[in-house]
Amino acid sequence: MLPDTLNLTHNPKPETPLSKPAPAIAATQLDHYFGKNELRKQILFDINLEIYTGEIVIMTGPSGSGKTTLLTLIGGLRSMQAGSLKILGQEMHKASKRQMMQVRQQIGYIFQSHNLLSFLTAKQNVRMSLELHPQFFNQDINQIASDILATVGLGDRVDYYADSLSGGQKQRVAIARALASRPKIVLADEPTASLDKKTGRDIVDILQRLAKEQGCTILLVTHDNRILDIADRIVQMEDGRLIQA
Repeated sequence: MLPDTLNLTHNPKPETPLSKPAPAIAATQLDHYFGKNELRKQILFDINLEIYTGEIVIMTGPSGSGKTTLLTLIGGLRSMQAGSLKILGQEMHKASKRQMMQVRQQIGYIFQSHNLLSFLTAKQNVRMSLELHPQFFNQDINQIASDILATVGLGDRVDYYADSLSGGQKQRVAIARALASRPKIVLADEPTASLDKKTGRDIVDILQRLAKEQGCTILLVTHDNRILDIADRIVQMEDGRLIQA
């Protein structure tokens, strides 16, 4: 005789695995073209890439392989054409100008040519980037700029004009400017290309340390094999395709 309390229809639910966090950068079947009509040329082909929060990913590949084009798409500096690209959860394909601006405000940019304004001091160059972020309006941005410059080893150069700094010092200012607003993503395009071995090493060590402290994601494009060891992962571009991950 069966007990009255036995439930013959009971089906225990299987254990649900822990969900994986959403990537900070997620490209799916991304294509990109330059030119129009008969001059149209495909530059990126079926790019599929996921980069997670806190990862340092280096992208390598020959000149003209599409690395910088992909970087500018991820940075919201160029409009998407085909496929999907989600940055911090925001779909960039057909995103409005306002949506693209909101994404750009969460990204720090470091380029091969540091793009400092020569008529401004190091502190003023960093301060200018902070003035683009409303959350800093009620804070002492001069002090924030000075503090981040001290962190990259330029505490005694905050009031030096950009033209009076060495190449390595200018790149340190560029790093300070990119990280001052505590971005969620940092994009770096050949940040050590014009630097000697020691200075280049110092630059990426600073970038790695500060980014890890701030918990942001780094995507770094480089030809410099001397700095590959900072990467959690290396991806390779060739002829507009990701050929290795």
